[in-house]
Amino acid sequence: MQAAPVRATPIPSFTDALRAVESLLMSSGQRTARRNAWTSVLEDRRRAKDRVEAQLVVESVTRS
Repeated sequence: MQAAPVRATPIPSFTDALRAVESLLMSSGQRTARRNAWTSVLEDRRRAKDRVEAQLVVESVTRS
């Protein structure tokens, strides 16, 4: 029995494939704007989570 052949190059991830399609379809300015928008969404989510955690701490301190 022979061993399976080893691939010289790794199979690209799904994210890599999406970025390749994105680069074909969008100009670099649109790509940058889209990535900046997504970064803002993630930052807003992080801040909202921090606000909720801070509110829970304040409520637990005021109940004590």
